[in-house]
Amino acid sequence: MGMIGMIGGLVLLIYLTVRGVNLLISAPLTAIFVALLNKIPLFPQLTANEGDPNFLTNYMDGFTGFVSSWYLMFLAGAIFGKVMEDSGAADAVAKWVVEKLGVKKAILAVVAACAILTYGGVSLFVVAFSVYPMAVSLFREGHYPRRFIPATIALGSVTFTMTSAGSPEIQNWIPIEYLNTTPYAGWEVSIIIAVFMAISGYYWLKYLIRKAVANGETFTHRDTDPVVDASRKLPSPMLSMIPLVVVLALSLLLHDALGTSALIIALTSGVVATFLVNWKYFQNISEAISEGTLGAIIAIANTAAVVGFGGVVKATESFQTAVDAMTSIPGSPLIGGAIAVAIIAGLTGSSSGGQTIALPLLAPHYLDMGVNAEALHRTVAISSGSLDTLPQGGYVVTTIRSIAKESYKDAYPAMAAMTVVIPIVGVILAIILFSFGIGI
Repeated sequence: MGMIGMIGGLVLLIYLTVRGVNLLISAPLTAIFVALLNKIPLFPQLTANEGDPNFLTNYMDGFTGFVSSWYLMFLAGAIFGKVMEDSGAADAVAKWVVEKLGVKKAILAVVAACAILTYGGVSLFVVAFSVYPMAVSLFREGHYPRRFIPATIALGSVTFTMTSAGSPEIQNWIPIEYLNTTPYAGWEVSIIIAVFMAISGYYWLKYLIRKAVANGETFTHRDTDPVVDASRKLPSPMLSMIPLVVVLALSLLLHDALGTSALIIALTSGVVATFLVNWKYFQNISEAISEGTLGAIIAIANTAAVVGFGGVVKATESFQTAVDAMTSIPGSPLIGGAIAVAIIAGLTGSSSGGQTIALPLLAPHYLDMGVNAEALHRTVAISSGSLDTLPQGGYVVTTIRSIAKESYKDAYPAMAAMTVVIPIVGVILAIILFSFGIGI
């Protein structure tokens, strides 16, 4: 019954999300469902002994714990993304990439623009908002079905860049705290996997789009379509890349001294660099900072909501049974680690949330077994970026519903191919390469 509750809770969370229920409502409701079927009391006053698991304490511990650990990084990242957007720097970089590649390579142009911004430290959500108007324009000119825009943006944002060595996205930084590694852990294997995911994703996406066009699909115009303001004077794309370089350089230079806190300084420095380089192009910097702050609160609240769900799941006996089963899988210990993180990321709908819940439990176990920390870091980072994009994931909801305004039926299959299937194949390939001693 407990296992049914745990799996049923996830299915219910996915269903409610697809139906449009806010995560701040659906996550605690489904956590209550999990608690009831696992015979966990709802309130601490109802427990037999002080400190026993209960819905309220475990949910809020997961929620507040994630906020206290990662809020400043979310805040710095969100503000950096918004000042890049408000100054026109993000548009300048994206437009430069698009112009260099052209309409004939519209898909590649969108993927490349997203990849450069993401690897430069711009928030995944801001990247989607920034690139979407140009993606609409390119897909219109190329007569490509617009339902593939979310998948195209996601390929460049949450696959080969988000979890790669050196990426300033938090999915690459969370393992550092538990494994005492660096952002460049397993970089040799990471390069191979990144190239694999980029190339296979690109050609698979091109195949899906060509197939849809051959079946008679084409671009459909909407009155609400965003229009790129051609009259706005944008900063130099080369100067606009300086803040991206600042973020990457400082995150590397300060890591040994400050650990994960280096990312806060790097992103904050990126904000300052954006202002110094492109100050005259800002439209409303105070509004950009305010919107970035609000965006950070919304983003971390949505993520924390599903981490709270995971906190209740983690307190169940069925969860421990599942973890024991995953860590006892024959073969390389990396297999168990990858499966555990992927499943927990799927349960929480968040790659960062999945790592935050899984690593405190798994890291000591695997390190005691002598597993190479760098190999484990890269494996769980890539793995966390797979099942996190099930339909209830915050990024999926925002990109498909809020930004592209598409239906799940039309847009999600292609997105799942890019963000679920390809990363799963990527993590399998990574485990094979590490097993042969590459990068260790």
